[in-house]
Amino acid sequence: MFGLLTIAFFEETLMKNTLRIGVIFLFILGVVARAADSETTVKAQEAAKAWLALVDAEQYGESWDQAAALFRGGVSKTDWEKAVKPIRSQLGALKSRALKSANLTRSLPGAPDGEYVVIQFNTRFEKKAAALETVTPMRDKDGSWRVAGYYIN
Repeated sequence: MFGLLTIAFFEETLMKNTLRIGVIFLFILGVVARAADSETTVKAQEAAKAWLALVDAEQYGESWDQAAALFRGGVSKTDWEKAVKPIRSQLGALKSRALKSANLTRSLPGAPDGEYVVIQFNTRFEKKAAALETVTPMRDKDGSWRVAGYYIN
């Protein structure tokens, strides 16, 4: 009888320890996944800010050159320049831009599956006090983050 109680005790202890290890493992896995997502969003934000700097400097052709293949395939360089120049001139000079959100996603409506970060900025322009810019970098085939979408509201 004592032997059976001892075995039952050790089995229960082993199960509790296994459960604890499992919970710790899942916690660590979650932390690592969040860290990887955080690193990904940071790299995407850096790409978005560099690209926006070109647009802010009215280097629209260069912004098209630096955009993702998906972006360049959707609009010609000439059409991009014709579309963005009057919009940005109506807004005036950039006054401030603050990160509102950055969300990693693997799919977007109308776009092929891939790695995207949808980034929103609260932006102030000379002629528009409150604008919401949405910039969507994607990881291109070479592993670099490049802007695939841009929208101002």
